[in-house]
Amino acid sequence: MQNKGKYYLTTAIAYTSGKPHIGNNYEIVLADSICRFKRKEGYEVFFQTGTDEHGQKIELKAQEAGVTPKEFVDGVAGTIRGLCDLLNISYDKFIRTTDPDHERQVQKIFKRLYDQGDIYKGAYEGLYCTPCESFWTESQLVDGKCPDCGREVKPAKEEAYFFRMSKYADRLIKHINEHPEFIQPVSRKNEMMNNFLLPGLQDLCVSRTSFKWGIPVDFDDKHVVYVWLDALTNYITGIGYDADGNSTEQYRKLWPADLHLIGKDIIRFHTIYWPIFLMALNEPLPKQVFGHPWLLTGANKMSKSRGNVIYADDLVNFFGVDAVRYYVLHEMPYENDGNVTWELIAERTNSDLANTLGNLVNRTISMSNKYFGGVVADKGTQLDARDADIDADLKATITGTYARVADKMTTHRVADALTEIFGIFKRCNKYIDETEPWVLAKDETKADRLSTVLYNLVEGILIGASMLEPFMPETAEKIAAQLNAPLRDFDKLETFGLYESGTKVTETPEILFARLDMKEVQAKEEEIAAAQIAAAQAASGAGSDSGAAGGQDDANDSGVIDIEPKEEISYDDFARLQFQVGEIIACEAVPKSKKLLCSKVKIGSQVKQIVSGIKAHYTPEEMVGKKVMVLVNLKPATLAGVVSEGMLLCAEDAEGNLALMTPEKSMPAGAEIC
Repeated sequence: MQNKGKYYLTTAIAYTSGKPHIGNNYEIVLADSICRFKRKEGYEVFFQTGTDEHGQKIELKAQEAGVTPKEFVDGVAGTIRGLCDLLNISYDKFIRTTDPDHERQVQKIFKRLYDQGDIYKGAYEGLYCTPCESFWTESQLVDGKCPDCGREVKPAKEEAYFFRMSKYADRLIKHINEHPEFIQPVSRKNEMMNNFLLPGLQDLCVSRTSFKWGIPVDFDDKHVVYVWLDALTNYITGIGYDADGNSTEQYRKLWPADLHLIGKDIIRFHTIYWPIFLMALNEPLPKQVFGHPWLLTGANKMSKSRGNVIYADDLVNFFGVDAVRYYVLHEMPYENDGNVTWELIAERTNSDLANTLGNLVNRTISMSNKYFGGVVADKGTQLDARDADIDADLKATITGTYARVADKMTTHRVADALTEIFGIFKRCNKYIDETEPWVLAKDETKADRLSTVLYNLVEGILIGASMLEPFMPETAEKIAAQLNAPLRDFDKLETFGLYESGTKVTETPEILFARLDMKEVQAKEEEIAAAQIAAAQAASGAGSDSGAAGGQDDANDSGVIDIEPKEEISYDDFARLQFQVGEIIACEAVPKSKKLLCSKVKIGSQVKQIVSGIKAHYTPEEMVGKKVMVLVNLKPATLAGVVSEGMLLCAEDAEGNLALMTPEKSMPAGAEIC
C-alpha cells in the first residue's frame, strides 16, 4: 500500500466530572473507525484523544467525595481510558490536561499572548446571580431579575484576564469564506457565522479567581487559566508544540490537524475560539472541524434514580464490543441525531449481524465442509448464460463497493459506508438463493459449478470483511481466520479472485453473532436499571441518615417542602390561565446564555417557541420527544435575545433541582389541562 502521507485526527477531550455514558462514547468510536480506515488507505495516522481535568465543577465534586481534585480526576480519567480500551479504540496518544508538559506549555502560551497584547487584565463588573455564577447587564435582566433562573441579582465585580477576540474576527471570517471545507457539515458553518461571528465577538474571559483547581497563571498566581486556553491547546501541546519556538519534529510533521472531530454542542469553541488562539500564535488552522450530531438515549432524561442511564461497558458485556460499535456507527445519521436503546441494539444485532452477516458466513463455511471437505476451489464454471449473468452481477457488486465506501468516508458519512459494505453480504445471501447450492449438490455433474459458487461466496465475504475491519475489527479478523486467509489491503478490494484456490476453511465455523431473545434483553436491562435505582436510593438514604444525625426533623426526612404562600386568587383569575399539553419537537441551547434552553413545542396544530432556564437540569437532546405541561397564554418575553411564547411548568426541590411536569398518562399534544 502506497504511503499517502500523514493524517492527524483529534477528538474533544472528555470532561472528568464523572463516568461517560454511551452517547459520550459514540464520538471516540466514530473517530476510531475513521482512523482505522485511513490507515488501511495508506495514511500514516496519529490519533489523539484524552481528558479535560480542570475547573470549578471538579473542585466541588472532589470536595463532596472527600478527596483531592487530582485524586478525583485520576480515578475518572482511568475509567474513561478503560472505556476507550474496552471499545477497542486505536488511539496513539491519550493526553490529560494535568500532564506536566501540557500545563507548562499552557502557562507559556498564556504569557506569550499576554506579552503581545492579546490578553489583558480587566474585570467582570455588573449584576451577579450567585446560583448561576453569571454576570448580567441591566438590559439583559427580566423584570429586574436573572434571565436564566429568575432570582435576585446583586452588583459585583471579579478580576479576570480577557482575550481580544474582535482583533481576529475579520481574519477568521475571511478564512471560513475562503475554505468552505473548514466547518462541516455546512449547517454548522452557517450557525457559527450567523449567530456569532457576523454579529460581533466580545472579548473572552480566560482566567478565574473564584476557584483554585486549574493551571496557575505563573505571573499572577491568584488566577488560574480558564478552560478555553487550557483544554483547547491540548491539540498542539500533545504533539510537541512549544510556545518559545522549540516545537518538536513530531509537531512540525503533524500540525495542522487534518480533522477535529467534536460534538455539535461545542463547535463554537473549536471553530471560533480555537482558530483565533492559533492565529494569535501564528500557527496554521486545522484543515477541518466536523461537528457530529448526538446519539440520544430515548425521550427521558438519563438518571440513575430512573435506572435509564446506558453505559458502554454494560452494553459490551451483553452484546459484545463489535455489536455496540456497529450499532452506534450505523444508526447515527450524518446531520441529525440518532437514538439508542437496549431493544434497538438487540433488533439490529438480530437482523444485520446474526442474520445478514453471521448466518452468511456460517452457511458458506458449513456447505464448503459438507460438500468438499472444507476445500474452496475456483473451477470457473458456469453451466449456462444465466449462471454467467448471476456471477457477473455478484462480482460487479462486490468489486464496485470499495469506491462507494471510500467516497462516503471522505465526508465522514460512516453510517452510509457501513450500509454499502453490508450490501455485499446481502448480495451474497441473494446469490445463495439464486444458485441454490443444495440443489447443485444433488447432481454430481454440477460439482464444479457448486465449487465455483462456494468460491465466489468465500471471495465476496473476504472482500466485505476486509472493508468491515475499520468498523468491526474483531469480527473482521474472526471471519478471515475462519476462511484461513488474511484480510486484504484496500488497494486489492476491486479485484475479484485473489482468494487462493484450494484453501481449506475451518472445520467448525464460529457463530459470530447469536440471535438474541428479546425477553432476555429486557430482563438484563431491567436488572441494570434496578441496580442503578438501588444505588441511587442507597446514596439518598446515606444522605438522610447524615441529616437525621444533624437534627433534621421528620418533615425534612420525608422530603416535604414548605414555601411562602402567595396571595389568594379567585377562580376567575385561574380561569384566565390556559394550560395545555405540549410535545417538544426540537430544542437547543440559547447561544448567549449559560442557563437557557429554547424549545419548539407542538401544541395542537401550533408550534410555539419557549425559553426555559433549565439547561443545568436537562440537555437539549433529553428534551426532544417529551410531553410537557405548558402555560400557553403567557405574554411573550425576550430572554437573552430570544423570544419566548409561553412557559414550561416545573417542580423545584429545596436544593434547586428542577423536574418538568409531564402528564401521568399518554395525552395528545394540545390536550387541555384543567
